[in-house]
Amino acid sequence: MDIEPLLEVGVGPWDGPWPTEDHYDPELLEAGDRRNVVDRYRYWKLSAIVEDLDTRRHPFHVAVENWQHDLNIGTVVRNANAFLAAEVHIVGRRRWNKRGAMVTDRYQHVRHHSDVESFLAWTEEAGLPLIGIDNLPGARALERAALPERCVLLFGQEGPGLSEPAHAACAAVYSIAQYGSTRSINAGVASGIAMHTWIRQYGVVNP
Repeated sequence: MDIEPLLEVGVGPWDGPWPTEDHYDPELLEAGDRRNVVDRYRYWKLSAIVEDLDTRRHPFHVAVENWQHDLNIGTVVRNANAFLAAEVHIVGRRRWNKRGAMVTDRYQHVRHHSDVESFLAWTEEAGLPLIGIDNLPGARALERAALPERCVLLFGQEGPGLSEPAHAACAAVYSIAQYGSTRSINAGVASGIAMHTWIRQYGVVNP
């Protein structure tokens, strides 16, 4: 049986005269760019990519509580990069498993808050309402939600969910409809669904 060769990711060394614009990385031009970036950022310096993303970031933030070293935070960060969130906020333990982020943490602003109190102080100063995503009693359906354009989408951990202080501070709490046997879905999956809900309401959809 013939085995198809694996396609090489990215592009090889620059073919032709090198561009002179400052955002290009000489090392990438010489060796090729094998990073998992969209075509517009091929051969760009990392700092130049972040600078360009900063001109287009959406006005929603994402936060996740990390009291038990949640393994889903990497996926949350990767989703935040995909949907171009303003920032990701990690509340609780500073350490988190970056493997799931697939290097997107280099392009996504990530801020740490040592406890709920300091996080809530930041949201109040920033004037951003806190929108909880959890299947707690009284939660409304995310599928019918009208999310604020400027807000923080807050996720608890799979199992414990949102802590009581965080829940109490939420302007609203929404749950994601489920139809199977398990009680909850993990924060990584939930974050992608919630961010896409925001995108459907406010994002510019490419033709």
